[in-house]
Amino acid sequence: MLWCLIFGLAWAAAAYGQNSANPKAPISLDSRPNIVFILTDDQDLHLGSLDYMPLLRKHLVEQGTSYKRHFCTIAICCPSRVSLWTGQAAHNTNVTDVSPPYGGYPKFISQGYNDNWLPVWLQEAGYNTYYTGKLFNAHTTSNYDSPFIKGFTGSDFLLDPFTYQYLNSSFQRNHDPPVNYANQYLGDVLAGKVYGFLDDAVKEDKPFFLTVAPIAPHANVDRPNGTARFAPPIPAERHANLFPNVTVPRTENFNPGNPSGASWIRNLPQQSQENVDYNDEFYRLRLRTIQSVDELVDGVVTRLEQYGILNNTYVIYSTDNGFHIGQHRLQPGKECGYEEDINIPLIVRGPGVPKNEATEIVTSHTDLSPTFLTLADAPLRATFDGQAIPFSRSGLDEAKEKRHEHVNVEFWGMYLGEGASRFNGDTDYDNNTYKAVRIISDSYSLYYSVWCTNEHELYDLKTDPGQLNNLLLNSTSNSTTLLDCPLQKLVARLDSLLFVLKSCKGKECIRPWAALHPQGDVANLQDALSPRFDDFYENQQERISFTRCELGYLLDAEGPQFNRNGLLYREGSIWHHWI
Repeated sequence: MLWCLIFGLAWAAAAYGQNSANPKAPISLDSRPNIVFILTDDQDLHLGSLDYMPLLRKHLVEQGTSYKRHFCTIAICCPSRVSLWTGQAAHNTNVTDVSPPYGGYPKFISQGYNDNWLPVWLQEAGYNTYYTGKLFNAHTTSNYDSPFIKGFTGSDFLLDPFTYQYLNSSFQRNHDPPVNYANQYLGDVLAGKVYGFLDDAVKEDKPFFLTVAPIAPHANVDRPNGTARFAPPIPAERHANLFPNVTVPRTENFNPGNPSGASWIRNLPQQSQENVDYNDEFYRLRLRTIQSVDELVDGVVTRLEQYGILNNTYVIYSTDNGFHIGQHRLQPGKECGYEEDINIPLIVRGPGVPKNEATEIVTSHTDLSPTFLTLADAPLRATFDGQAIPFSRSGLDEAKEKRHEHVNVEFWGMYLGEGASRFNGDTDYDNNTYKAVRIISDSYSLYYSVWCTNEHELYDLKTDPGQLNNLLLNSTSNSTTLLDCPLQKLVARLDSLLFVLKSCKGKECIRPWAALHPQGDVANLQDALSPRFDDFYENQQERISFTRCELGYLLDAEGPQFNRNGLLYREGSIWHHWI
């Protein structure tokens, strides 16, 4: 016992010596890492926004690993965030919109997640938890206390209807009433709150998890007469004149001469020059607005270094969903299944993370809660639809060989353009419901989707990265080949894979091929393409179909469902279909 006491005092003295540069940093016997998670709003990967963030590049990209194949599984903010914080796909959370009845903070509460989500689990594991910025849509100045959000040691939330007002924000701290910050720039107000929570966190003798959730580069939204009015984002004055000649990257799918896509997208008119000029300015304003986040990254990393804890802190950077401006003739917005909307930034620095590297292992937002709990050495949940993302060299090397190659993507309801109404025509599209799978390996890169109108899409992103050539439109599947096999054969495999993913739970979402082949002889698409499975896929399997388009997840509109026991469900009836 005496030896343990002497050793403990010596260890503590050494730890104090390491932290003596900042007397606020406590002596802690808990060596688990701290975690800072920076979550932006609507930030693109494919339009190059990261290229205009030099401080992020200095502190995170060059000092960490970029996950180039990271995806959200639903391209809209509140449902994506709920999936992130619960580790579940949206078809399992049933939070599928930004506002009631199908989504928003009230739906999060009614689904029972206030007692069962990441910050609660981290507190149970011994972490202090802090959050500032945007949490969920429909989290308002009227309902913030009915009930209060659970799971935070300290919180300061942006609240609707002021969440997206860069010069008129309202925050609500802990259990205090909301405070309005009229005529103060939101990014600077948020930065002050972030640094204050860092001060609080390092005074304690526990590891901490801090989430920083700026709204940049989301559009500015005010609500005259209660109706949301979208406008381009507003940068800080110090950034207002940056990038005067920058334009949206003129990729092949930018305002294409020929229509592309399925359903209503294929009927969009080509944008006029006036429209293109407007969208270029919208893009510049996004880049200017994101500069406050770049400064925030610098401020966070600098303070962690000053506290002497940077080397034991993971700094993780991502966004809730991607964004498009002009691709497929679309006005500024998200909510589609195309690469600009679903393939998003994920950058990590921290203990053992390879520096200045990029990986193409496939990851998604449903993987983040398992990842955070793994870092915290906390138990995982049986309900997780994702798996922990490896951060170490050995883990990344192993993932190249063993990790799954798919992401399930889904959406329900309305598409909303966020540009000027004179270009949108004040038109919302309410049949924007689809199920899709993105599948990527060294040999193939595919996107397959089925819409609620029962239209189908298939894109080969190896040869068509802009997703302009739907291989299932005006083609004869028996005569067209891809991956050295007839298109019909490939589509049968993809449809069966998506059939599992569209209603999967838990391990089925991670290993869907095992649900189709429980004997374990198929682990990926290449295995499934073996001719010995032709009859199984082409003649024995049920196909995906919708009975109608809906604005939310209503099971009787979803068509047949895959069941855990090898049964198929359709509109409440059950029949046997053993596999």
